[in-house]
Amino acid sequence: MLGIGTPEMIMIVVAILVLFGAKKIPEFMRGLGKGVSEFKKGMSDIQQELQSEVSKEDQLRKREEELARKEAELQKRLDEKK
Repeated sequence: MLGIGTPEMIMIVVAILVLFGAKKIPEFMRGLGKGVSEFKKGMSDIQQELQSEVSKEDQLRKREEELARKEAELQKRLDEKK
C-alpha cells in the first residue's frame, strides 16, 4: 500500500490523534466524506453534460449528412431534367 508499512501507519494515526484530538477526528472525517461525495456528484454532472453534448453533436452530424444526401438527390434530378 504505497510503500507504507504497519509501523508507519501507526505513527501517522498517533500523530493525527495528538494533533487533532479524539473529538475532532469524527468531525474531520465527516467533512471529508461530504467533500468526496460532492466531488463525485460534480464529476457525475460533468459526465452527463459531456454525454449530452456528444449526443447533440451526433444528431447534428446525422442531420447534416441527411441534408447533404437530399441535396445530392435534388441536384441529380435537376441534372437529369436538363
